[in-house]
Amino acid sequence: MKHIILGNGPAGVVAAETLRSAAPQDEILLVGNEDAPPYSRMAIPYLLEGNIDEAGTYLRKSPGHFERLRISQRRGMAVSVNTEKRTVLFDDGHFENFDRLLISTGSHPVRPPIPGIDLPEVQTCWTLADARAIAVLAKPGSRVLQLGAGFIGCIIMESLVKRGVKLTVVEMGDRMVPRMMTPEAGGMIKRWVEKQGVRVVTKAGVERISRGAKDANAPLTVTLTNAEKVACDLVIVAAGVAPNVSFLEGTKVHVAKGILVDDTMQTSVPGVYAAGDVAEAPDLFSGRHLVAAIQPNAADQARFAALNMAGQAARMKGVLAINVLDSLGMISSSFGEWQGVDGGDGVEKVDEANGRYISLQFQDDVLIGATSIGLTEHVGALRGLIQGKSRLGAWKQRLLQTPTRFAEAFIACQRPNS
Repeated sequence: MKHIILGNGPAGVVAAETLRSAAPQDEILLVGNEDAPPYSRMAIPYLLEGNIDEAGTYLRKSPGHFERLRISQRRGMAVSVNTEKRTVLFDDGHFENFDRLLISTGSHPVRPPIPGIDLPEVQTCWTLADARAIAVLAKPGSRVLQLGAGFIGCIIMESLVKRGVKLTVVEMGDRMVPRMMTPEAGGMIKRWVEKQGVRVVTKAGVERISRGAKDANAPLTVTLTNAEKVACDLVIVAAGVAPNVSFLEGTKVHVAKGILVDDTMQTSVPGVYAAGDVAEAPDLFSGRHLVAAIQPNAADQARFAALNMAGQAARMKGVLAINVLDSLGMISSSFGEWQGVDGGDGVEKVDEANGRYISLQFQDDVLIGATSIGLTEHVGALRGLIQGKSRLGAWKQRLLQTPTRFAEAFIACQRPNS
């Protein structure tokens, strides 16, 4: 049996290792399209901060790790897949045949169609090559404008601040991290970040980027949609990502926001699986398909996909949206249906003076979502209650009155008869 794994990020590496353990005699080929060993994109901010070197981003640091596991590697980008002939065509004209295929090709940063976005001082922050380019331009005192204040944008923001730049963040939404934080929580993060010296402009986008003078070394002028003009030396684009699926065009693999998979991580084509940021898997609560683009979900999905590729029956209970974010020292998190559901109940408690916030969302007596700031102790209990779909009984009313008692509720639900 021959397995091809497209993509050598966290999902691809975990899948390859799981496959080797579950199918000792099978052939495994792991394919990446960058000139670097498998690495974690989530480590790039630490590289920019100078806490680690490039080798510190590598997912497996022991020399010969993949060779010892008899996992073959090659560099290449898939340009098409023939699901009937079971072959993959790569950008160098090379074909590989497969019995089982895992697509873990991840996603790529979106570059909005803005005039000037292709200027050399406009960068995304996604690859090691991007990090090298940013390191050259983001010097202490450099004027940097970052487009986007979502989850990825906030992670990049911290590394830029630690490099000593003068940072302006521009966000189209009415608050920071609008797709993982309630309005109150997103507003708290914005006010905190501004206190740390970052200028934040919400409800605005970038209309155009131009060079301030004909001199090639002249700084850039960024015109915002509110007509403000901002002079800067570097623009970072963090305006969202899109899955890497173009090579599936013309196949029977169904793609919506990502590649649709079932609870075994199999796509609409038998023997073809997907995992990680490229996969759109059933949600734990609603069953609707969801791209849950975080590394723990990618690793879980990869393990389930690999076990099924090896012939073992393994089914995921559903993915849970999880986001944990450090915004210049303010720790926030959101889980599950944090925005609530129709017909559900919710409670919100704000203590901005002490940097604390919590919102809990219920359906019947089950906690289905939560948002928190500054509650780092026992926050795993929130995830446990939500992921376990625990029936709260009388604890629901107690949490509506005092939502910070969630850790007590978690313990009580583990010992229902105590």
